[in-house]
Amino acid sequence: MSKITLLIHCPDTSGIIAHVTSFFYKRQGNIFYIDQYVDRENTVFFMRLECEFTKQTNIRNIKNEFRETVAEKYKMSWEIYSDHTKPRMAVFVSKYDHCLYDILSRYKSGELEVSIPLIISNHKDLEQVAKNFGIPYYHIPATANTREEAAKTQLELLQKENIDFIVLARYMQIVPKSLIAAFQNKIINIHHSFLPAFAGAKPYHLAYKRGVKIIGATSHYVTEELDAGPIIEQDIARISHSHSIKDLILKGRDLEKIVLARGIKYHIERKTLVYNNKTIVFI
Repeated sequence: MSKITLLIHCPDTSGIIAHVTSFFYKRQGNIFYIDQYVDRENTVFFMRLECEFTKQTNIRNIKNEFRETVAEKYKMSWEIYSDHTKPRMAVFVSKYDHCLYDILSRYKSGELEVSIPLIISNHKDLEQVAKNFGIPYYHIPATANTREEAAKTQLELLQKENIDFIVLARYMQIVPKSLIAAFQNKIINIHHSFLPAFAGAKPYHLAYKRGVKIIGATSHYVTEELDAGPIIEQDIARISHSHSIKDLILKGRDLEKIVLARGIKYHIERKTLVYNNKTIVFI
């Protein structure tokens, strides 16, 4: 048995659902999940579908036939993913280890259905963590002056390992345009949700001084505009005057781990669609 996941967005018009479902029915596919959404303001149709085939199915043929008989008719932007291969994920880190430990623990427990061929860092600090999990670790220094040169080395490694997407697990460097272009809507970042109000090196200290009552975290796809890409997932925690700066930091790190893990899972499970800097998430 094989399973495919289909993601679609296209101009909204009548007949789309009927033609898509009929396509898979005629090929003896069993649709066990389907969800759709219409952006009425922009008249755009979005769909996610999962289908099983009991007989051996040639995915390449399915894709070619779908393009010719359905996708071209409705001017679709679409992709069909097979469950036969796991996505290959690269992790970028700097010195903070909480997100890295969380990702690798979920990976080893089987919660994240991915392969992690490598970890890349601009520091050597977390190399032992990678060794503990048996994952190759590449130290590639990156500064404002060497960022593009580092990106070239990174890109060569990523292409060599056939990486499908990248996770920035608190990677404290600006991602160069060349890397963003090569992995459009395929780089996931995590940060606290105080931006843009409390920017800089000590946002929790600034938030504490203002007496904020909630803290949060945001996972999003990376774009050239810093920390302004399509949002995948967010969450918050309430705090009060009794919480210390240390409490805020610890709660913030917990949120970062959870929100990043959710964002990664949604991406792995093909539950996200990006359109006009907005993310449609089928949950």
